[in-house]
Amino acid sequence: MSKTERDQILLKALAQNDKEAIQTIYRENYSLVQHLVIHNNGSEDDARDVFQEGLIVLFEKSKSEDFELNCQIRTYIYSVCRRIWLKKLQYLRRFETQVEMLEETVSVEDDIEAHDKLNAQYGIMKAAMGKIGEPCKSLLEAFYVHQKSMTEISSFFGYTNADNAKTQKYKCLMRLKKLFFAQYKNGN
Repeated sequence: MSKTERDQILLKALAQNDKEAIQTIYRENYSLVQHLVIHNNGSEDDARDVFQEGLIVLFEKSKSEDFELNCQIRTYIYSVCRRIWLKKLQYLRRFETQVEMLEETVSVEDDIEAHDKLNAQYGIMKAAMGKIGEPCKSLLEAFYVHQKSMTEISSFFGYTNADNAKTQKYKCLMRLKKLFFAQYKNGN
């Protein structure tokens, strides 16, 4: 089944207020809208509100007999939610750029494509971190995630000094980089 056919089935089910269709649309599209709102001066609550409003717009449109969806549901929801959020920002005076100027600058498809690419890269990095093994995984997490100093890392992992810990971190980072790019090349 193609994405277009699947979207048409979801749209018909949405028009009939099918709970499973609503959940599927929510599950597949909310993170995209959340990313948009949070990275444009919003909060998670704002993202939920904007997504709900966008879903209501799609629901109302799906009930109309003359409504024809000419893109993916994902693109439509993102576009509607983006417009809703930009109008709210303009209303709240947190956003000074004219909505029309911003819409001309970046197309919706570019935003979605960039988001999908970033998600894919995070997935590849997570898989590479899973394959790197110990103590490299813990050492890299201590430095990059928990922001421990080299001195703290050297004493925790039992290295003789911070320079040895730094050398080991570099070796682990190169190993991670090799794993990441091997998986990245296989994925593309």
